[in-house]
Amino acid sequence: MNEHDMLEKEEIFSKVLRAGRRTYFFDVRSTKADDYYITITESKKFTEEDGSFHFKKHKIYLYKEDFAAFADILDEMTSYVLNHKGEEVISERHQKDFKKEYTDKPLEENETRSTESFTDIDFDDI
Repeated sequence: MNEHDMLEKEEIFSKVLRAGRRTYFFDVRSTKADDYYITITESKKFTEEDGSFHFKKHKIYLYKEDFAAFADILDEMTSYVLNHKGEEVISERHQKDFKKEYTDKPLEENETRSTESFTDIDFDDI
């Protein structure tokens, strides 16, 4: 079997979700034993100061024996977020310079907080 046939056999079905600077690729692939599994790839575009750009990719592999548990937990997690924070997207939090303010005490009416102690963490930092 040549390389092209191997690639054709490996990628069975694909879907793409474009979400701003991120793109998610969902692919059904074939194992050597001709069974199927799913890969989910997050590709995020980063623009340099000079205008050039690059992509960082993160991939997970999901096998059939984990589908039900994965789907259950994903459903539970998405329901939790929507039930606690609603479906509205707070657009300012998607701005590059957004800084969340942290404190242990609740704010009084008309009180503001400093962002001095905020640390910006990316998945690549972990």
